[in-house]
Amino acid sequence: MTPELLIALITFAFVTSVTPGPNNLLLLASGVNYGVRRSLSHLFGISLGHMFMMTAVGLGLGQLFKLYPPLYGVLRIVGASYLLYLAWRTANAAAPPSDPEAGGKPFTFLQAAAFQWVNPKAWFMSLGAITTYLPAEPGLLQVVTLAGIFALVNCPSCSVWLFTGSLLRRALQKPRTLRAFNIGMAVLLVLSLYPLFQQPGLAS
Repeated sequence: MTPELLIALITFAFVTSVTPGPNNLLLLASGVNYGVRRSLSHLFGISLGHMFMMTAVGLGLGQLFKLYPPLYGVLRIVGASYLLYLAWRTANAAAPPSDPEAGGKPFTFLQAAAFQWVNPKAWFMSLGAITTYLPAEPGLLQVVTLAGIFALVNCPSCSVWLFTGSLLRRALQKPRTLRAFNIGMAVLLVLSLYPLFQQPGLAS
């Protein structure tokens, strides 16, 4: 990979990773509700889960959408349904001070990694990177290198949202204020579905 292509890839990874999306909204909410330490598994699950997904896409999984276009419709339905569930979960995350576990728990590493497979933005990022920065038939080393570079950029970029959420914790100590914040995050998650149904297809 030439230096120019590497810089372009890093720029693409940073812009797509740091901009709002389901992962970052969930990290922001997790930072507010659980703090940085308890949310690290969520953060690492996103980055490493997406790296694994990107590797699979680069090795041929992405071609399934070209061979079987109805799969995109299935992804839309599954992804939208799960995001609506996460919105409901986020809206109800606030816990009474006497019971810190009542509002649920942060994502585990595996939950965050698995979420990438039904996260439409993660698919757009993976397919965009693979088709733009790799040759038509890339080798294993090329795919793994690209996915690794993407993960190295993705993790600190997404962590901005987690640390921002943690900084907001003090301002959201009152249960009513925290409840309002979580409902706001839930609404934003629902609104994040809009681009999903504006896209003609992942393989287009």
